[in-house]
Amino acid sequence: MQRIVIAITGASGSVYAKVLLDKLSAIKEQWQEVSVVMTDNAKTVWQTELGNDSYLNYPLFRFFDKNDFNAPFASGSGQYNTMIIVPCSMGTLGRIAGGISNDLISRAADVVLKERRKLICVARDTPYNLVHIRNMETITLAGGIICPATPSFYSRPSTIEEVAATVVDRIIDLCGLSLKTYRWGGQ
Repeated sequence: MQRIVIAITGASGSVYAKVLLDKLSAIKEQWQEVSVVMTDNAKTVWQTELGNDSYLNYPLFRFFDKNDFNAPFASGSGQYNTMIIVPCSMGTLGRIAGGISNDLISRAADVVLKERRKLICVARDTPYNLVHIRNMETITLAGGIICPATPSFYSRPSTIEEVAATVVDRIIDLCGLSLKTYRWGGQ
């Protein structure tokens, strides 16, 4: 059973985090634990983009303060399988690539990489500059996965949530969880 940590940073794209939390809630039999850490900017951006503070309404998940280094996923002994940073700001990506563990998110990412577990960074910025690209390369070479928040349109999504789900469904696939979703060439 998966133990997953979700980090939500202040990049635009709160809808991706919300849809991920919703979908993980719907497949709760596939994971043992989901822990969440949000930056202060993430909370502000969520309220700006989604017009609410519904991130407070997920009782299935454990929430941790961004400076709580006593969180179980701040150590490899916590045995979390996967960390998803969604959306992942370029500042967070840069700190992880530079090995700077100055908050719980960057520390947990460092732990996941050193333990050779799965780190999925859902980069949500455009365009990329060379520093961003090199930081993505560094994280990829260290074993992380860069999964840009680039939606697909094969399934003909008609709402913002459906567009976001095209990315979130890929994230869930990358975690190794099962999800009934649109598949190219499928039924």
